[in-house]
Amino acid sequence: MTPTAPAPAQLVALLEQLPGCRILMDPDYRIVAANHTYRTHCGRGEDIDVVGRHCYEVSHGYDQPCDQAGESCPRQAALASGQAEHCVHVHHSPRGAEHVQVEITPLRDARGRVTLFAEHMQPLQGVCAIRPDESLVGQDPAFLKMLNLVMRVAPTDTSVLLLGETGTGKEMIARAIHEASLRASAPFVAVDCSGLTETLFESELFGHEKGSFTGASDRQIGKFEQADKGTIFLDEIGDMSLKTQAKVLRVLQEQVIQPVGGTATVKVDVRVIAATNKDLQDEIRAGRFREDLYFRLNVVPI
Repeated sequence: MTPTAPAPAQLVALLEQLPGCRILMDPDYRIVAANHTYRTHCGRGEDIDVVGRHCYEVSHGYDQPCDQAGESCPRQAALASGQAEHCVHVHHSPRGAEHVQVEITPLRDARGRVTLFAEHMQPLQGVCAIRPDESLVGQDPAFLKMLNLVMRVAPTDTSVLLLGETGTGKEMIARAIHEASLRASAPFVAVDCSGLTETLFESELFGHEKGSFTGASDRQIGKFEQADKGTIFLDEIGDMSLKTQAKVLRVLQEQVIQPVGGTATVKVDVRVIAATNKDLQDEIRAGRFREDLYFRLNVVPI
């Protein structure tokens, strides 16, 4: 084993102050420093010595870098770009295979040469690699690429459009975005945009005042108001009528709703995630979907 040069003391001290699993490694993938969280995460809850060992040996039991063994790893991308790079990676911990988000940042010396890489590894909640329970399940590269995008967009308030056939788990992805967001402690409200008449659907979304239509015996709070400070998931948005689309567009633009039968507006603070199994570009060309709403929703397509 080639001797490992000690990491600067200041960097070692900094690792212990940072949250999550953190290591420093040299250009040969050898760990030169690790914080307590990383050491215990890789050691069945015990503080193990990982300094001097290769990162891929510790976390995978491999005898070669994980990106050469079919795993995703952002190290080469970080070296090429000279900046931090991310990916979602299947980490083989003592607890079994688990999904983690990995961020690797190249560190340069006074001459501008990359001499160290800082790695931050963060386990993902609600995702598993092999156990078919309530979690998202998968290890395919396309699945991991999708998860990486989910985790990068989650902390923002950006609108997200989920595209896929019926039954591919769009609501599970919407929930994963919500649970990884800053709105996780607020409501997640799912709405099926198909199967209701226009009047009933507008009442469902925006609420209604007492007496606004036959059967409206009391005031009802709509889904947008229920989701205030949280996330609303509009499933099968392509089935929404043009009239209702216009009202949803107004919510996105002005963050206000107007209950059916009411005259006053209600301020709401919601993050919108929409989903569809239709080709919305085809729907726009056919005059069944508003192009302005499409561009509001399609900020980040997944």
